Formats: sequence, structure tokens, C-alpha cells
Amino acid sequence: MISRIAGLITEQGPNYLVLDLGALSYEVWIPSCVMQGVEGAKTADGKIALYTYHYYQVDQSKSIPVLIGFLNQVEKDFFEIFITVSGIGPRAALKALNKPISLIAKAIDEGDLVSLKSLPGIGEQRAKEIVAKLQNKVGKFGLIQDRGAQEKTVSKDISEEALDVLLQLEYKRSEALAMIKKVLETNSRVNTTEELLNLVYKQKRAK
Repeated sequence: MISRIAGLITEQGPNYLVLDLGALSYEVWIPSCVMQGVEGAKTADGKIALYTYHYYQVDQSKSIPVLIGFLNQVEKDFFEIFITVSGIGPRAALKALNKPISLIAKAIDEGDLVSLKSLPGIGEQRAKEIVAKLQNKVGKFGLIQDRGAQEKTVSKDISEEALDVLLQLEYKRSEALAMIKKVLETNSRVNTTEELLNLVYKQKRAK
């Protein structure tokens, strides 16, 4: 299983990159919402590092390995939770995610079927299934500022883990600490990092 890949970009299309790793070159498919940040994530010499979702696309009698790339772990996490919806596989998700993840997460959280139906390949019934499956589970993704970020080391404490995610999303440390503190002041029984990040998102949206 290929979980990360780094190399020199030798070819770039509207929804894919070809990376030269030396002896090998890999084609990596990129969702439109991620492709928007590729330029900013390149190094000066044209290299890039990606988190990858690796699966096999079965087509009649053959099985084709496919890599889908992301600039950070949080983007990959969203993709993986998105494809848990019935009827949405990796190929459909790759096509559908053509808007910033934060906006898609906001539409899911608010049950905004009109916005969800505007995603390629997502009709009325599928939009309803997305909301039913994912509503109140996508708070941390609504905090994405839609730029690539470096993965941070995960801490043990819930508040430290939440801080780690917010820093990964390029919030200033002081701002992230203030948001976490404000949530914990009124919600002392938060049990998980996911729950804490959902509350931070709802707090931020309410401003």
C-alpha cells in the first residue's frame, strides 16, 4: 500500500500529476479541491510530497492500481470519510470534490442539499445520503483554510491533538489555543479530539 509519495513533477494535467521518483514515474490523480493548492506546495526545484489513497480499479477482467493524492493528511481524511457514503466510490469522489473542502463540509453540516447537488455526479438522493451519513461529523474539515500544510506529530492529550490539527491547517498558535480554550470553558466534558474540533468549528461559524 502506497501511503505517501514524493518526487519531481514532470507532467501536470487538470486533474493529475506525473511524479518522477528516479527509476520510476507515477501518475497521481488529484481532486480539483486539492489541485488548487499544488502550485504553492511545490518546492523551488519542482518537487512535491503527497499523501496518497491507493486502491485498485476493477474494469472487466483487469485490475488497475490507482493513486489519488492530497497535500495533507486532513484532506485525505475527508476523502476517506466521503467515500463511506453509499454509492460514492473513490472514482466518484475524485470527480465530485471540485470545491474547497471547507465549503463542502459546511454544506454537509448545514444540510445544504442545493450546494451538494452542485457537485459533479451528486444528485438529490445522493446529497441526502451524504447529509444523513456525515452531518455533525465534519467539523474539523470546515476549519480547513484550503492550503497545503505539513503533518505534525500527534500528541496524547485531546486538546493537544486538536491544537496539532489546527496548526496543520495553518491557524496561528495563539488563535488556535484561544479557540480551544473558549470551547473547553463551556464544554468541560469533551471526550474526543473529533468532538472538540466539531465544537471549535461550530463556535467559529457562529461568529
